[in-house]
Amino acid sequence: MALRRTHVPEIRKGDTVLVLSGKDAGKRGTVERVLTNPAALERVTANGSAKGREKARTGYWKPASSRPASVVVEGLNISKRHTKPRQTQGRTDRTPKIQQGGILDIAQPLDMSKVMLVCPNCKEPTRIRHTVLDDGRRVRVCSHCDKAIEVTA
Repeated sequence: MALRRTHVPEIRKGDTVLVLSGKDAGKRGTVERVLTNPAALERVTANGSAKGREKARTGYWKPASSRPASVVVEGLNISKRHTKPRQTQGRTDRTPKIQQGGILDIAQPLDMSKVMLVCPNCKEPTRIRHTVLDDGRRVRVCSHCDKAIEVTA
């Protein structure tokens, strides 16, 4: 049985975030992807079987992962990837396509706890509050300017 998240996520794709720690501390960037850790949603017993809401009779309970999610920020936390030129299958057998080798710059995921959302209205890094509107929707609200934060992407 898969457990579903019912809360509104604090950081979404397209949000502007500020990096709090690490080599890119103080830099701002746009979130390209939000990666969730499915192991954080379920508990695992000692023999490796997943248990939903049932309590395990034997073994021990592993705590949920301390890293429930991470984000890939455009242009930040860059690592170098050295690739070899490789021959791949082209459209026809007579014309093989060659993948070019070289050094690629790849943005690596950052832990969600190392970034902070920047409010698009007041341009300040802020903590997020959640409120329910009159029509029943749950929205994220800036704690500085009390305005709803809309997704730009």
